[in-house]
Amino acid sequence: MIYITGDMHADFSRFKNRMLHKLKKNDALIICGDFGFIWDGSPKEQKLLKKIGKLPYNVLFVEGTHENYDLLEKYEITEWCGGKTRQISGRLRQLMRGQVFEIAEKTVFTFGGGQTDDIYDLQEGTNWWRREIPSNEELEEGMENLEKADNKVDFIVTYEPPAKMEDFLIGSGERNHINTYLNKIFDTADFKGWFFGKLHLNKLIPPKYHAVYDNIIVADSTKIKKKKEEKVKPPKKHGKKNDKENTVSEKDDVDNKVAEKAENQKTKQTQEE
Repeated sequence: MIYITGDMHADFSRFKNRMLHKLKKNDALIICGDFGFIWDGSPKEQKLLKKIGKLPYNVLFVEGTHENYDLLEKYEITEWCGGKTRQISGRLRQLMRGQVFEIAEKTVFTFGGGQTDDIYDLQEGTNWWRREIPSNEELEEGMENLEKADNKVDFIVTYEPPAKMEDFLIGSGERNHINTYLNKIFDTADFKGWFFGKLHLNKLIPPKYHAVYDNIIVADSTKIKKKKEEKVKPPKKHGKKNDKENTVSEKDDVDNKVAEKAENQKTKQTQEE
């Protein structure tokens, strides 16, 4: 099963939602940016990250604009389920930009990152990071990975919405280059559902577009069947049989020696007579 939610901003209460009790080992909760739990690097924060990583399901997030990129980039990039991730703690991972993953038997294209609308009151390296904006290399890699998947996935998870969705929902007419980039994917990719955060809205735009904020959406309710493990037959024990064979062999040796001794004595007696 795959559940999806929006911006958390380090609000742990979201994990207490009863809906999440249904998720098991191979299931996932995906967060559409602004995870927010990687912010100050404090011992309290580290303890909380470990707690999230020990949940019985995968907690996965794409980054938004409310992340400390200096801290986030200290985690090593590794491959997981077919795409690049950063493992934060246990089952907690960041899903990198422009990747296609196989999660809970569904294909998921992810593209985190965004652009802060008003940065005049923000200070770079303290509460804002320029690296929130995707690089040209990341944009190109995203397109290449989609092409490798024949431009067909089950779900798309992003922080920013495609331009058409932003225009429809807020009608600002203002677009950044990420919205424009996602619009190309909007026009070319084949998918069952697209989920995006940022706008702080919980709204379905039929038939398959979801602006998600603090709701939890069931993207896929398929329960993964546990794979039956083949029982390995224990090797046959030969010890007892060998011991028996050894005992019989030893008995034969003793009997032979007794018989030989008796024969020698009989021969000796005959010679004396």
